[in-house]
Amino acid sequence: MSAGLTTHVLDTSREGPAEGVVVTLTRLPSDGDPETISRGTTNHDGRLDDPLLTETEIEPGTYELEFDVGTYYSERSSGSTFLETVPVRFVVDDADEHYHVPLLLSPGGYTTYRGS
Repeated sequence: MSAGLTTHVLDTSREGPAEGVVVTLTRLPSDGDPETISRGTTNHDGRLDDPLLTETEIEPGTYELEFDVGTYYSERSSGSTFLETVPVRFVVDDADEHYHVPLLLSPGGYTTYRGS
């Protein structure tokens, strides 16, 4: 896979992809204000239709993904209101590598990791 940044959201309580999760990507510069640089909504496969950053857009630095899981669960009448947003802050060291940041989600918790 080419360089860039992608994500994938799986709802472990439903044993499948989480469709309809709004994902926002923010760059956190060491000096200056955070900048929202990408936003999308997960599709039927729990993925965004386009990468958050392409191989020409990705740069070394600190980023944060914010997953709007509160709206996702409230629209599905799951009864859970525990999580509103899930922030995942990470560092891109090498812009020539591909960064994939999956989110495994349940009404009461989540797990993330650097995928491939």
